[in-house]
Parts: sequence; structure tokens; C-alpha cells
Amino acid sequence: MKKITSLLIVLTLGLTFCNLSIAQGTTEEQAPRDRIYDRFSPSEREIIPYDHIRESDVFMEKRIWRVIDSREKINLPFKYEGIDWKDMKPLITIFNDAIKEGSVVYDDEYFKIPLTPEAFLKKTGSIDTIALYDIDGNYTHDTIVTNEFDPNSVKKFRVKEDWFFDKETSTLQVRILGIAPIYTDPDAGELALYWVYYPDFRKILVKQDVFNPKNDAIRFSWDDIFEGRLFGSYIIKESNVLDRKIQDYKQGVDALMEAEKIKQEMFEWEHDLWSL
Repeated sequence: MKKITSLLIVLTLGLTFCNLSIAQGTTEEQAPRDRIYDRFSPSEREIIPYDHIRESDVFMEKRIWRVIDSREKINLPFKYEGIDWKDMKPLITIFNDAIKEGSVVYDDEYFKIPLTPEAFLKKTGSIDTIALYDIDGNYTHDTIVTNEFDPNSVKKFRVKEDWFFDKETSTLQVRILGIAPIYTDPDAGELALYWVYYPDFRKILVKQDVFNPKNDAIRFSWDDIFEGRLFGSYIIKESNVLDRKIQDYKQGVDALMEAEKIKQEMFEWEHDLWSL
């Protein structure tokens, strides 16, 4: 009996040391973790679907175009390049990566003309042919140089949205329809790189973290930023009979005052409904 007990003790100790060795080997194979806990929330996030809006419930509607300038202090997270937190990327990089993985974007703000992969590559990079010469100055051959797209070249984003008053909930609401990265062409000025159909991209944006300068433990998603209106912007156009932008009839400070006037008129319109 004593021999059987001793044998069981030896087997138990052997299995214990074996399990410890396996556990240590597994731990050694894991990559170092650059934070004090594992973060799972980004991959588990899901978008909150919009409420269905009936045509008969829309009492008033106004289409607005606005610009988000990433150089403004409130908008600095739009160009955060993952200097410390490597899991975060600028918004333009998120868009471009999604397009490379098969997401559809458009060449026009009405979402009628899909941007082909060839056109996307042409807009976000260039290919140059450079002639090479030997030490004596004789031509040898040509080489192809690919110029990668610089995310820092995009400093603004144009947003197309609809403001409407819903009679069923008695609320003034806004729905973003499209977002366009803006780059500056030396000859043509500011141009839209492409148009993203925002409702389709929400499922991508909700899983991407945004840098929070006040608290690293509380992260917003890009869907939170847009749905919560956590950005600074200015209006450049409202729907009008002449299809004019504000800059077509106002300049400088007058243009900013006109943008504020449009915004104020919308909120005053809602306020007046309650006073009837």
C-alpha cells in the first residue's frame, strides 16, 4: 500500500512540473503586451441602427455641406498617426485601407459612379519612370519608382448631411450621407479625393479607436465621433436654387458669419415650432 501511495505522489509531482513547463513555454512564446490589460472592445463593437424614418413624418428637411479641418485643436485626433498607441490610425488611412480590402467608394457626391481600383491608385499615388546612366553618362535602362500616398496631404474632410424634423419623435435630427477627403491640387485648388458612403462605412468606423487626449482608458470609435458630433466644422453650402457655395457670394469674415446664420436659422426654425 505504501509503495502504491509513493508511486501516486511521484506521478502527481511529475505531472505538476510538466504542466508548469508547458505554461512557462506558452508564456515565453506570447508577444509582450504594451498595456496592463487585454483590450477586446473594438472588435466587439456594433453600430446602433438608425430608426426608420417615414416620408410622411419628415416635416422639414435641409441639406448641408460642411468642412472638418484637422488642423483645428478639437480635430487633431483626425490625423493622429499612432505615435504611441499603434492601434490607432488617421481617418484617411482607415478609409484607404478599407478601399484596398474591397470597400466601395464613389467618384461623385451622389454615389452614382463607383471609383475603380485603377482610378483609386492613380489618385492616391503616382508612378514615375526614371532613366538610369552609368558612371560615364551612358544610358543603361529605365526604372519604375512608385510614390506612396502621404496621409498628411489630406487636411480637410467634406461632409454631406441632411437635417430634418421628425414629427413622430418631435426632434430635429441629422444624418450624415457622405464624407470626402480633400486634397489641394496646385492648379485646380481643393478637390475631393473620393466620396465615402457613410452609412455603409459605419460598420468599419465603429471598430476603429480614436485618440482621446483626456483619458487613454476611455476610447471613442470613429462612429462615436460622427454620431455624437464630437468635431469642429463650418458650413460651406446649403441647398439653394442657384446651387451656390457660400464662398461664391461671401468672402472672409462675412462667409463665416453667413455659415453661422444658416446654422442659427435651422435651430430657430425648430424653436418656432414649439412656440406655435
